[in-house]
Amino acid sequence: MESETPAVTMHIGELAEKTGLSLRTIRHYDEVGLLKPTGRTDGGFRLYTQGDFNRLMLIRRMKPLGFPLEEMTALLRVIDTLSRTTSTGTADPGVRDELDAFITEADQRRGKLQEQVAMADEFLTLLREQ
Repeated sequence: MESETPAVTMHIGELAEKTGLSLRTIRHYDEVGLLKPTGRTDGGFRLYTQGDFNRLMLIRRMKPLGFPLEEMTALLRVIDTLSRTTSTGTADPGVRDELDAFITEADQRRGKLQEQVAMADEFLTLLREQ
């Protein structure tokens, strides 16, 4: 009989350090349901796994693109659905369409950020020429 290896867990402080996010932000994400800890200690402390870390990094990467929490939640739901359906081989085409829409939106937001960075570079050049 095979024994399952327990997932390596970390406390919220370690997760915050690894992600560069504050404890307050991580707790807020828990409160709004964006990132629930995988478990809790007997004392009630949050425990996070590598999967939680990966999810939080995805959330962190959405932030600069200006996605509101509701859209982040929707995207994570799509990703969760796709990861479950790829193991069964029965993916709903509508879910893939939702992901494609998020990709399009993220690409557009990235383009706007690139324009803003270009303007900031021009501004810095003008200042340095003074």
